[in-house]
Amino acid sequence: MKNKFSTHWKGSNQPRKQRKYVANAPLHIKRKFVSVNLSKELRKKHGKRNVTARKGDTVKIMRGKFRGKQGKITEIKMKTSKIIVDGIQVKKQDGSKANVRMIPSNLQIIELNLGDKKRLKTPEKEKIQTNKKEEQKK
Repeated sequence: MKNKFSTHWKGSNQPRKQRKYVANAPLHIKRKFVSVNLSKELRKKHGKRNVTARKGDTVKIMRGKFRGKQGKITEIKMKTSKIIVDGIQVKKQDGSKANVRMIPSNLQIIELNLGDKKRLKTPEKEKIQTNKKEEQKK
């Protein structure tokens, strides 16, 4: 793995190479690193275990100081693979408040922002689409 980033890299057991891959990955690949696991109800409904986080999703914090709190995602930092949740702030020494950047693995999506048509295809939607395609062929 001599190049800055290689698309042909399969993987390595060496932590330094894994860190290098994550650090040098382009943004379209770093997008996959901000995937958040779904709640049990959403897993059953959508048939997926985790989904790439998006602005507007409601998440529950599973680990750390803010465990159990919920909020909407206000910002996603692709470069650092961090998520900022609305209402999760820490008080600084000078009295001002700062947003806490959360690691995606410590979050769980409770409610999805399904404003985009292409966001998630539920099994029912897929059946409808395949039926429409079959009808168009006839």
